[in-house]
Amino acid sequence: MLPTLPLLLFLLLLLPVPLSPASPPAVQTCQDFIHCLISGGGGFPSNLIYAPSNPNYSTILESTIRDARFNSTSTPKPSLILTPISTSQIQAAVLCSRRHDFHIRIRSGGHDYEGLSYSYSSQFAVLDLASFRNVTVNRAEKTAWVQSGAVLGELYYRIAKRSPHLAFPAGVTNTVGVGGHFSGGGFGFLVRKFGLAADNVIDCRGRILDRASMGQDFFWAIRGGGGNTFGIAVAWKIRLVTVPSTVTVFSVVRTIEQNGLDIANKWQSVSSKLPKELSLDLLLTTTNRTKNRATIKIAIFSALFLGKTDKLLNLMQSKFPELGLTGEDCKEMTWLESVVFHGGFPSNATVEALLDRSKNSPLVWTLKYKCKSDFVRGDPIPESALLKMWEKLMEIEPEFGGILMFPWGGEMEEISEFRIPFPHRGGNLYMIQHMAYWSDEGERHVGWLRELYDLAGDYVSREPRSAYVNYRDLDIGMVWGEKYFGKNFERLVRVKTAVDPENLFRNEQSVPPLPRGIRSQRIAAGSQFDRCTL
Repeated sequence: MLPTLPLLLFLLLLLPVPLSPASPPAVQTCQDFIHCLISGGGGFPSNLIYAPSNPNYSTILESTIRDARFNSTSTPKPSLILTPISTSQIQAAVLCSRRHDFHIRIRSGGHDYEGLSYSYSSQFAVLDLASFRNVTVNRAEKTAWVQSGAVLGELYYRIAKRSPHLAFPAGVTNTVGVGGHFSGGGFGFLVRKFGLAADNVIDCRGRILDRASMGQDFFWAIRGGGGNTFGIAVAWKIRLVTVPSTVTVFSVVRTIEQNGLDIANKWQSVSSKLPKELSLDLLLTTTNRTKNRATIKIAIFSALFLGKTDKLLNLMQSKFPELGLTGEDCKEMTWLESVVFHGGFPSNATVEALLDRSKNSPLVWTLKYKCKSDFVRGDPIPESALLKMWEKLMEIEPEFGGILMFPWGGEMEEISEFRIPFPHRGGNLYMIQHMAYWSDEGERHVGWLRELYDLAGDYVSREPRSAYVNYRDLDIGMVWGEKYFGKNFERLVRVKTAVDPENLFRNEQSVPPLPRGIRSQRIAAGSQFDRCTL
C-alpha cells in the first residue's frame, strides 16, 4: 500500500482579483509568500524552497526542462521553486499563493510543448511534484495507484515487474510525467486496443476531495480537460490492461524509390481498420542531409502487435501486403521490452533504462523543438498533397523535420466523444504530429513548421481544425478551446466556474471560468450535465 498520504488532492482555494496598482511591490510580495510558507502556518521547510541565489536552483529548474527552446536566458524564470514531499506542503503552497496573489505553475514531468509548466510572463513559483513518484500495483484487482510526479517509464516498469501480463495504455516517451499526461488524455501504441490513459483512470481519493465528494462532472473534467486547470492531482487510480507474454514489434524503412509514397498513401486507408491488437504508425522524414537540403525521403513504419510473429505476418499479408513485411523485420519480446524498443533508446538498452528520469532520446536534451497537431477525418490526404508535404521536409530548415502519423480506429472509434473531455474519437483516421528540431538560436524554424502545417490545412479536420491539448500550441489563437475539446469546451467552462471561479489554477491555455458578469447564470457542477460512465 501507498503511505497514508491522500492519493488525489484537489486544492480549490479561490484566488482574489489580480493585483491592483496599490498592491505591494513584487519583491515584498515574494518575501510575504515565503514567510507564509515557512512561518505563517504553512509549515513548508525552507530547505525545500529554492531561490535563484541557491546554488542548486538551476540544476533543479533544468532537471525536467525537456525542450532546450525554453532553457535560455530569455525564458522567464520562476522566483521560487518549491519541491514538496507531503500533501500538506502542497496545500500550504496553494493557501499562501491565494493569500498573497503569488502565481504558481505545476510541474510533474516537464514535457509541456510550450514550456507553460515552468515559465510565465510575471512573478511566479514552480511547484515541482518530482518527489511524488510512488506506484503501487494491485495485481489481483488489476489496478494501480500512481502519483503525479512519477514518469511513464517508472509506471510501466513497476507494473510489468508485478506481472508481465499487465500493462497500461499511455505514451511512448519514458520521461513524460503522469500528472500532465493523464490530464490531457495520453496515448501510445495500446490506444487502439484499450483507449487513452485518461479513459482508464477509474477512481481517486484524498483528504480534501475524492471521486465521490468531487462529483462526476468534476471527475469527468480532470481526465482530459488539460493540466494546471482544475486543481493539483497528487495521484490517480488506474485500470490496468492484460497483454500477452509475447508481443511483436518492427520498425521498417522505405525510401521513395522503394515505393515509399505509394505505401504511405495505402497506410492512410488501412491503418485505422487493422485489428485492435495492431498499432502501426508512420513517420515521414528525410535523411542524408547536405549543406543545402536533404536528398533522401524515407518513410518509417513502426508497430506493436499483441501476439507472435507468425500471426502478424499472416495479418499483414492479408491487410497490408504493400509494406512487404518479412519475418526478419520482426522481433518478439515482452511488452515492457517493447516500450524500450519504441522509446528511442540504444539497441542494447535494458528495461531498467525506463527508470532513468534524466534522459531518453538525445533530441529531447540537445535540441530545441516545436510541434503542431492535426486530425485527419473521413478522407485520407491526397497522394499529391502528401508528396508536397514530404518535399517540404527536404528543405534544410530545420535540422530535423518530420510528420508523425498515429492511427486511430479500434477502441477509439467506439468510445463516445463526450465520455471524457478528449473529443477526438469516431471518424478520425489518424492523428498527425508536425515536428521541427534545431540547435541554433534562430526562430526561423518555427516559421518553417508553420508553413508545413499550412500545407495540410485543406485535408485535415476543419470547423474547427482540431488539435491535441497535450501537444500544446500557442499558435492556434483564441479559439483553442474548441480545437482542443470540441463540443466539450462549454461543459468544461461551467465545471471550471463551479469549482475554481477565481481561476487560481491557470496557464495561457487552461479552461477559463465564466466572466464575473454572467456568473449568475453559472450551472453548478453536477446539476445539469450528463453523467460520465466508465
